[in-house]
Amino acid sequence: MKTNGNAWAPAIELKSTDTDVILRAELPGIDAKDLDIQVSREAVSIKGEYKTESKTEDKEHQIYRSEFRYGSFQRVIPLPVAVENEQVKADFKDGILTLTMPRVEAERPKVVKVNVGGTLPGETGSSNS
Repeated sequence: MKTNGNAWAPAIELKSTDTDVILRAELPGIDAKDLDIQVSREAVSIKGEYKTESKTEDKEHQIYRSEFRYGSFQRVIPLPVAVENEQVKADFKDGILTLTMPRVEAERPKVVKVNVGGTLPGETGSSNS
């Protein structure tokens, strides 16, 4: 459904850690059973539907104004790095969907200890005189 002529999609937050990409989406008032979430290595697709509370017209409860959003929505979010899409963990609580997606091993930043001065950690200088 459209609101004021504009298509609607949920607000998201996308962040990254050294090991995971975390996507959070605001989906207040929607049931988990009304969501279709698909994750590829490069993107996340979230489809869903906000359903009206009443399926039939009720003349006793005529709506004069409603700013609620009803109907279908879809949002595709490109990911900044490749993820292990078969290891995604999902949590849906208080209208917030959280997807924790492990980065592909090759995409994880590697930290390497750099030796300054030619000695290895734990070594003292050379004792040759």
